[in-house]
Amino acid sequence: MQIKIEPYKQKALTFLQRLCDVRFTGQVVFVVIVLLISWSGIKTIQTNYGLQKQISALKQQNEVQKLQNNNLSLQNEYYNTNQYLELSARQNFGLAMPGEKEIIVPESVAMAYTVNLPGDNSSQSNSSKPVYEHNFQSWVNFFLHRQSAQN
Repeated sequence: MQIKIEPYKQKALTFLQRLCDVRFTGQVVFVVIVLLISWSGIKTIQTNYGLQKQISALKQQNEVQKLQNNNLSLQNEYYNTNQYLELSARQNFGLAMPGEKEIIVPESVAMAYTVNLPGDNSSQSNSSKPVYEHNFQSWVNFFLHRQSAQN
């Protein structure tokens, strides 16, 4: 008399028999160990990469700080020179070298002899139109291919 076993039970029974085999179990354990070692290696590589990025960023910050310190030391050296002392005395105290004469020109007189450049924004503030109207007119002239009139 032959016992008929259902197909899924037959597969389960075959798997259980394979698990009892020492060679198969050894291979499964070996594969699990290899996967764990690989995972550990990948995590170590990822950690090292993150640490290298941090080290690189800190080295860059260190270099920037060194450059800033160097700039400040050069600036301090400049402040100790006779040239800076002379300029500071001229600007702040109105002093001059022996034999020199200082001429003070009022701002209104000095500005009377200046020339407004074509691209200068100060000419727009003196025009009779508000800025938004001038801007709108410039756009209209642009789209209609007109030469803009100078105000």
